[in-house]
Amino acid sequence: MLQYILKRIVFMIPLLLGITVICFFVMRLAPGSPVDLETQMNPKSSVEMKERLKALYELDKPIHQQYWSWLKKLSRGDLGISFASDRRPVAEKIMERIPITILLEFLSLLIIIAIAIPIGVLSAVHQDSLFDKITGVFVFIGFAIPTFWLALLLMIFFGIQLGWLPISGLRSLNYEYLTTWGQFVDLVRHLVLPVFISAFGGLAGLSRYMRANMLEVIRQDYIMTARAKGLSERDVIYKHALRNALLPAITILGLSIPGLIGGSVIFETVFAIPGMGQLFYMAVMARDYPTVMGILLIGAILTLVGNLIADVSYAAADPRIRIS
Repeated sequence: MLQYILKRIVFMIPLLLGITVICFFVMRLAPGSPVDLETQMNPKSSVEMKERLKALYELDKPIHQQYWSWLKKLSRGDLGISFASDRRPVAEKIMERIPITILLEFLSLLIIIAIAIPIGVLSAVHQDSLFDKITGVFVFIGFAIPTFWLALLLMIFFGIQLGWLPISGLRSLNYEYLTTWGQFVDLVRHLVLPVFISAFGGLAGLSRYMRANMLEVIRQDYIMTARAKGLSERDVIYKHALRNALLPAITILGLSIPGLIGGSVIFETVFAIPGMGQLFYMAVMARDYPTVMGILLIGAILTLVGNLIADVSYAAADPRIRIS
């Protein structure tokens, strides 16, 4: 297993380079540039000023030279300097915000796993029951409702009309003056809506996948044999059927990790949460190429790691799978 993991990690390197090449060149196809955004509204801007800004941002070089320069910096662990007015290192800006995004996505993933798998199993075991129909409606609603629209509705209802939950940020204005328990409660209240919005779509999707997998597995011959041997229904479902039904769900779950990061752009922007998603949105709007590339690089790494985790989990979930 260790040899397989090391081999996959080695193969990930050229794949990661290919992803960065595509992202770097496609990003330059977007209309506008940081130089245009800084000078077009300035009546005192001149051609000479634009040329100086291009030289400062190294945008006066051919695009392949720009990529090679970025790659050399990356090999030294340097993601470059942000084009924003603060001119801070990209790695520093990302490291400030990524713990918040990781916290939100970790909580969302826990909720998805803890709720979606039992719902899918129960819906399959009690097929066509009232519970199955209600969860089916919930799933279709989850697929149909746009995340940003649902976030706005919940903000209006729970935050403005009822006043139960805050609608922006992670802390209240009086956070520093609260007790330790008060600070914890304040943080939880701020996390309720963003975490729910983040988990809602994934919860609906994974529960439906689990239901379909369980329906297929419980019709297999070995399940009928287990029942014929006199095993309890609980042992048949949770010890024999569930383990095999988890295999496709593991793949979906592994690939959902980078999807959660991508979804954070929406709810972090809506709820004004200072995470990596909000930073990515602001960087795209400002054509801050180094920051965009840094965040896309992290997303690519998460995607590849998610694939690796899914493959390794396959072998752990099903003893019939052996990697030579």
